[in-house]
Amino acid sequence: MSSKKSEKASKVRISITNVGSELSFDCPSTPAEIKSAVTAALTAQTPLSLQDIQGHEIIVPADKIGYVEIGEPAERRVGFGVV
Repeated sequence: MSSKKSEKASKVRISITNVGSELSFDCPSTPAEIKSAVTAALTAQTPLSLQDIQGHEIIVPADKIGYVEIGEPAERRVGFGVV
């Protein structure tokens, strides 16, 4: 059972300064939209606000962002094969 929403989701990982673990979630926005939101937050020093595919809002203070990794939506593979 999969939904179209999760198939097109971009993988996002956010490192937060002085925190050992990172935030990792699937975001329904495109990589370009996510990059734009991150750039705007860092430029204006306002909190970064993104939403995951379940509708939860993730808010991170701009001054606490270590790095943001954005992955392209993965193509769904079916069957066996050599990668």
